[in-house]
Amino acid sequence: MREDFIRHTDEEAAVTQWEYLTTFLQADARQEEDFLLRMRDWKSGIPMYTPEAMIPRLNALGEQGWELVHMQPARVGNNADIMVEDNSGRVWTSQYFCVFKRAVSA
Repeated sequence: MREDFIRHTDEEAAVTQWEYLTTFLQADARQEEDFLLRMRDWKSGIPMYTPEAMIPRLNALGEQGWELVHMQPARVGNNADIMVEDNSGRVWTSQYFCVFKRAVSA
């Protein structure tokens, strides 16, 4: 039997453990108007549902170690359920389903 394979230290062989957070974020410029006005010059006014309105919340989660791994527009029902198909044609939403992860401290 050959023993010329690569040996790993315990630290290298350790598998990273993750924890996950799922949440809905709302793009609502009224909640983040001060931030948006500092961000840039909105010559035509700030669009009410601009995605940039989510940046402060995304940054706050990032400061807590959360990394955004998935984001998609979502229509959220009264029971926090998500509509996945709508036969009525185009559907507008300002809500986003987000998945975050961060490493679990050992």
